[in-house]
Amino acid sequence: MNYSIGKLAELTGLTVKTIRFYSDEGVLPAPDRTPAGYRRYTDEHRVHLELIRTLREMGVDLATIRSLDRRGLKDVLALHLRAVETQLTALQRTRAVLRATLAKDDPGDDDLRRLHTLGRLGASEMGMLLDTFIDDVSGAPAQREWLLGMRACMAPELPEDPTAAQLDAWLELLDLLSDDGFRRNLREASADFWARPYAQETWERQNAALAQEALRAVEAGTPPGAPEAVPPLERVLVLMGGDRDAILRAFDEHDPRGARYWELVAIVRGLEPGPSPMAVAYDWIHRALRAHPELSPKAARTSG
Repeated sequence: MNYSIGKLAELTGLTVKTIRFYSDEGVLPAPDRTPAGYRRYTDEHRVHLELIRTLREMGVDLATIRSLDRRGLKDVLALHLRAVETQLTALQRTRAVLRATLAKDDPGDDDLRRLHTLGRLGASEMGMLLDTFIDDVSGAPAQREWLLGMRACMAPELPEDPTAAQLDAWLELLDLLSDDGFRRNLREASADFWARPYAQETWERQNAALAQEALRAVEAGTPPGAPEAVPPLERVLVLMGGDRDAILRAFDEHDPRGARYWELVAIVRGLEPGPSPMAVAYDWIHRALRAHPELSPKAARTSG
């Protein structure tokens, strides 16, 4: 059955102006026209309009509705469900901040900053920020590949009802990822390493081996400055290339905020914050290198 636009408006309860708008925007399939140019609508258009009205009342945007023919109704509803879940997560975060703020006798600027930041930055924005961080820090394809492999670990999700400590850690993570100085320091400090040809598997084995050497010394209670620290330190130097001065310089130039980053990740995930085993190992190596200037590159290369 064919309908004029006026009759279709009467049947659906929509205005003529709205139906014409949906037609012009491509949300409603284009109708046939009479020889005089008048639009003629069918029962399919009527059903489609009712679907459009229902989806709009649910909050689905026009661009998504326009893609119905390509996606199918189930896909559109799945997209809308994800959008609703994202909105709910954002509202839950805001609720947690408001509760924590109202529990204080005298809320301050930091509380307003939390509310402002959480209002404009969610999980998707964190993901986009992390992508730009990886692009900016990566000076070589191998480094980018490694960072992409670490991406899931680098962007923790806030729990549904985060504590004030988790919120603060998450906001500090955002600040670190956005910090141009932090990005520059990481890029410059790792440039020499990633410029060398290497096999990632080989590097991972060497990294694990040097950490094991250092952690054995830590577990044995060997102070970094003790004579007993020299044999494991020499073995570590062999694994790291042998040049004590260059390695010590790299440690000295390392941005300590790198370790802080992983502490913040642990806090957001609800874990006990503290240095990782790798951080403990590198800290021991750094202090041992400083305590033993007598270790020459030659000695380090020839020790077994």
